[in-house]
Amino acid sequence: MRSIGVRAHHVPRDLATPVERPLETDYEPSRPVDVGRAVAAQRHGRNDPTYFSTSPFGSGGVVWRVSRTPLGVATLALRQRVGGGVRAAAWGPGAAWALDQLPALCGAADDPDGFDASRHPSVAEWHRRHPDLRIGRTDLVFDALVSAIMEQKVTSMQAFSAWRSIVTWYGERAPGPTPRPMFAPPDIEGWRHVPSWAWHRAGLEPPQSRTIVETARRGDTIVRAATSAADGEARDRVFIRLRGVGIWTSAETRIRAFGDPDAVSTGDYHLAHQVGFALTGHRTDDDGMLELLEPFAGHRQRVIRLIYAGSALEPRRGPRLHPEDHRDR
Repeated sequence: MRSIGVRAHHVPRDLATPVERPLETDYEPSRPVDVGRAVAAQRHGRNDPTYFSTSPFGSGGVVWRVSRTPLGVATLALRQRVGGGVRAAAWGPGAAWALDQLPALCGAADDPDGFDASRHPSVAEWHRRHPDLRIGRTDLVFDALVSAIMEQKVTSMQAFSAWRSIVTWYGERAPGPTPRPMFAPPDIEGWRHVPSWAWHRAGLEPPQSRTIVETARRGDTIVRAATSAADGEARDRVFIRLRGVGIWTSAETRIRAFGDPDAVSTGDYHLAHQVGFALTGHRTDDDGMLELLEPFAGHRQRVIRLIYAGSALEPRRGPRLHPEDHRDR
């Protein structure tokens, strides 16, 4: 069997323990797809213990992703070849599931038919530049929900730091020859039993940690209900019934787990400003953002992705916010 051509730069395991042979496959997308961009949308900051990329991806670089699948932990390594095909290798008990889910992760389930980019000249131009933009999905509902809860009402820096800490402390070491130590998130019971002092040490606020623990008590039921829901509105009803989960968290979960091309995260600190600036040259609020995106109903998340892909973002106006840290030292 041909090798994916990946090489571990750092394998901090007992050298006497052999690395299992991976399962390998080739994936040939039916439409052009920027695999690196589709998969990177699932990344939680620069030091995410579940994600690593050797760049430039698409020119021999490899994306590594670790997940906890329904069959167990899996490490997935992806390399996109010239011409668009993807070579993938997977290790761990969840390897077969990860390879089966690979097309969806790369955006195969994302259908851009019916998207009329010509409704706004800038959107048409970004779409022309990025015709291979696809919205991937993980089909891992609880991990998507937890990561969204962590990001409620805090800076990205705080949320990513908390994710990194908890996943590293309470997750499971990734199988395979990962290029650095990587970890899968805890399972549902693991999230439920993270002690209160660990959330505090990780820098997560009590409202978010309580929501995660309470949600984990009903985790399997939530996953089944969301997975079987007919559409985005039905999934919103599943998530918003949970105490501490609102429309922003529900939208983010729908985007990450299900690749929802129409989900819009209202209530976001920056998003409405960025959409308004990109489409009009001026900031707007949530109502204004929804009005601007209305002509693209069914594909509003696609327009947002194109805005970011096109770097049509408002210039930073001041210094980066440095949140206060009230943890005990």
